[in-house]
Amino acid sequence: MPDGSPAERGTTKPLVNLANIITFGRLCAVPLAFWLVLAHRIDDAFFLFMAAGLSDALDGWMARRYGGNAVGALMDPVADKALLVTMYITLATVSTLPDWLAILVVFRDLLIVGGVVVKAVLGHPVAIRPLYISKLNTVMQIVLIGVSLLQGGFNLGIPWLLEILTWCVAVTTMASGAAYVWSVARGN
Repeated sequence: MPDGSPAERGTTKPLVNLANIITFGRLCAVPLAFWLVLAHRIDDAFFLFMAAGLSDALDGWMARRYGGNAVGALMDPVADKALLVTMYITLATVSTLPDWLAILVVFRDLLIVGGVVVKAVLGHPVAIRPLYISKLNTVMQIVLIGVSLLQGGFNLGIPWLLEILTWCVAVTTMASGAAYVWSVARGN
C-alpha cells in the first residue's frame, strides 16, 4: 500500500534538470570571467557577462515553468553572487572600478551572510526575504558591471556614466546593508 510520501505520489523533482545545468554552467563561468578580465580581454568578459545574465533569466523561467528544486533554489543565488563579487574584485584589481567600491560591495555581502549565520546559531528562524532596496542594489550592481565591461572592452568614451553608476551603487549598497542590519536588529 502506498505510504503517501512524495516518492509514492510521483511528485519528486529530479536533482538534475536543465535549469540546474544552466545554473551550474553559470557558476563554472565565474573563473573564466575572472581570467578574461585579468588577461585584459574585457570585450570577451562583456559577452560572457551578458550570456550569464541571459542564462539567469532562462533558468529562472524554466524553474518557474517546469518546477524547480531545492538544489536550484540554493545554487542560483550562489552562482549570481559568485559572479557579481568576482567581477567587482577583478574589475577593481585592474583599476576599472574603484577599490573602495569592491570592498564596500563585498563587506555588505559578508555582513548579510554573517547576520544570517548568527541568527541561525542563536536558534532564530532564518527567512531570507530580499528587501526592495536590495533588489535595486542588485540591479545597479549588474548595470555598473555591464557598463564597466562595455566601456573597458569597447572604449565608448562614457567615463561620466561609470562615475554616476559608481556612486549609485555605493549609495544603494550602503542603504541595503543598513536596511538588513535594521531588519535583523528589529527581529525580522
